[in-house]
Amino acid sequence: MFLRSVLLSTVIGANLIAPAIAGECPADKMRTDATKPVTTAAKGVTDKVLSQIDLAGEKIALKGHLMRVRRLEVQPGGIVPWHSHEDRPALIYVVTGEIYEHASNCAVPILHKAGEVARETHATAHWWKNDGKAPVVLLSFDIQHDPNDHNM
Repeated sequence: MFLRSVLLSTVIGANLIAPAIAGECPADKMRTDATKPVTTAAKGVTDKVLSQIDLAGEKIALKGHLMRVRRLEVQPGGIVPWHSHEDRPALIYVVTGEIYEHASNCAVPILHKAGEVARETHATAHWWKNDGKAPVVLLSFDIQHDPNDHNM
């Protein structure tokens, strides 16, 4: 009885300490090329650069790279078109609302909710859609390399 209580307490405690991570592809749904690129254009999205730093002048001296923070607002039915982060890592903070990400490596759409952060690495290619009834506000923190890259 004592051992069973200890095991049960350990399992419950572990679940409280390390809950499932929200806003990520379920492990059993991860696949290479699960979602194919789409050609849907941007729709109902505004993208404003709030601030940026030229990293060439910083100690890390990354010539031709900008560290930026942008505010994106995606209207209901709005779409952030297909794009890759092969050369532009980013962290996306969901300020308000809920939005679906359709990632190349996930067989199901990934729901991102207010307060969550999405990680976008060199392996990320995706598009986003607001299926809700309210605008979604995102803060994008990225490292831009190509000044002609106008992807969101």
